[in-house]
Amino acid sequence: MSGDPTLLICVGATKAGTTWLYDHLARHDDCHLRSIKELHYFGCVETGRWDHQIRVQEQAEARLRRRLAQAAPARRGVVARKLADVTDWLAVLRRRALDAGAYLAYLSGGRGGRALVADITPAYALLPESRLRQMAAIAPDVRVLYLLRDPVARLWSQVRMDAARAAGGQGGAGPAEALMARVLDGADHPGMARSDYAGTITRLTAAVAPDRLMLAFYETLTTLPGIDRISRFLGIGRGTPDFARRVHEGPAHPLPPALARRARAVLRPQYDFVARLMPDLPAAWRANMGEVTP
Repeated sequence: MSGDPTLLICVGATKAGTTWLYDHLARHDDCHLRSIKELHYFGCVETGRWDHQIRVQEQAEARLRRRLAQAAPARRGVVARKLADVTDWLAVLRRRALDAGAYLAYLSGGRGGRALVADITPAYALLPESRLRQMAAIAPDVRVLYLLRDPVARLWSQVRMDAARAAGGQGGAGPAEALMARVLDGADHPGMARSDYAGTITRLTAAVAPDRLMLAFYETLTTLPGIDRISRFLGIGRGTPDFARRVHEGPAHPLPPALARRARAVLRPQYDFVARLMPDLPAAWRANMGEVTP
């Protein structure tokens, strides 16, 4: 139908700029984004873990009710909007089954005439081809975006984040390095599954029409050429990107050289796969492939 918005589904990768992109689009005059960035809807459809996501959003709803009761007058409107978004999303989740109409109605609630709505959930990169195919066909105009970050840098960023969370936000370099060593030794950790660019891209290209799928680099996302390319793909204007804004960076702990060498060896198949598909790699990628001096 001509009145339907474009639906962007950004499937990752984790720690590859998805939050920056969400913030940019949420401020964009052509876009309507609800205040929950990661909906995890298709993950629930795939795994049946509705109760987990319902608990997450019920906890968020309780926090927002407390904040609303204590908010200064100037902040009440913002908090009330976030609370309404969570309450509306809970109503969708409590159906505990795929309901395309309810999902799309939630995304479009309050849209007005804006051209684009979005679901930015990096965990969708782990979904099987059949679910990705269903996801890509859920609305008349779905565009799927997958952001790729240098594999070593992406894995190290996720490991640092996970180590800090495990330490209650107080993790330093030592715990992160120890966790990275365990991950490279083969320990069960979500960082490796989310590093499987080859697997995700293979599933995406099988499930999504070529003109509805974009692969883009984190390293060029916050540049004018990078954001212009994504904007053209989405059919929106450039907006006013804040390239100076950084989100969820965490403390800067350089990866020790010995661990970096191990990580480059473990992740080399990912570099090679992406290089065959997208030969114009950013400098950071080529440096870790040994093609240029870092």
